[in-house]
Amino acid sequence: MAFKLKRYNKLKYYTISELEKTGLVNHMFTTRVGGVSTGDYKSLNLGIKTNDELDNIKSNFKFVFDILNTNKERLVSSDQVHSTNIEIITKPNTNNGIKNQLHSNQIDGMLTNKPEITLFTYYADCVPLFYLDKNKKVVGIAHGGWKGTVNKIAGKMIDKMIDTYNSNPKDIIVGIAPSIGKCCYEVGQDVKNKFNENFTNLQGVLKSTAKGKWHLDLKKANMIVLKEKGIPNRNIIVSDLCTSCNNDLFFSYRKEKGITGRMGAFIKLKENKEVL
Repeated sequence: MAFKLKRYNKLKYYTISELEKTGLVNHMFTTRVGGVSTGDYKSLNLGIKTNDELDNIKSNFKFVFDILNTNKERLVSSDQVHSTNIEIITKPNTNNGIKNQLHSNQIDGMLTNKPEITLFTYYADCVPLFYLDKNKKVVGIAHGGWKGTVNKIAGKMIDKMIDTYNSNPKDIIVGIAPSIGKCCYEVGQDVKNKFNENFTNLQGVLKSTAKGKWHLDLKKANMIVLKEKGIPNRNIIVSDLCTSCNNDLFFSYRKEKGITGRMGAFIKLKENKEVL
C-alpha cells in the first residue's frame, strides 16, 4: 500500500511509501492510538485548541518528535481557518503551538526548503496534503476542508512552489492522507453550488442522496485540482481510509459531534547527516 501503517511503541502512524523512497524527508500522519490523553481525547491528541490537559498534549508531541528526529524548537504550526493563505517558512518560531500559541494567523498552507524546520498541521476529518519537490528539495503541508478544497488550496500550493522555488510540477509528489470519505460526508445545496461555481469538472465528486443532500468526495476534488496544475497521476498518492468510518483509529469531528482530539501531519527535510 502507498500509505503504510507503522508502530512506535504503542503509537500508530502512517507514512507515504513514495516519499520514503526519495530518502529526502521524515514525515508522518498520526492516528489517535498510542498517547496519554483520556476521555473524549483518548489517546494521541495533538489538538492544541482542544480542552485536553496541556501536559498530555506535550507528552503526545514528545512521542512524535522521537520518531521524526526533531523537537519543539524546530516545529512550525499554522492557525488553520479554512483559508487558502500559504506562507513560506524560513526559520523556526517560538510560538510553535504546544503552548496554545501558533506561528501565524490565517494560514492553511506552509512551504519550506529549510531542513531545520518541521511543518505541522492538525486534523479531525479535513484533508491533509503533503508536498515534496524532490528536485528543488522543498516540502509543504496544506489543510483542505471543504472551503479550502473548493477554493483550490491544493493548486495554489503548486503555484506558490513554482513562483517561489521555480518548481516543475512533474517533480512534485503529493500525498492525500486519511480524511472523511464521500461515504460519510454529506453536504447541502449551498456547498454543492460553491463547487459548481469553481469547478468545471465534478465527475465523481458529488453524488445526490435520497434526502436532497449530496455526498462530497474531498479527496477526488483535490486530485482534480492537482491534475489541472500538471501533477502526473503517478505522483498523486491517495489514502482510501475514511476518518469517520475508522473512528477507532482516527479522531473524527463529524462522527464525534465536535468533541474530539486531533491528528497531526508532519514533514521535514532530512539534514545532511540523516541522508543515507
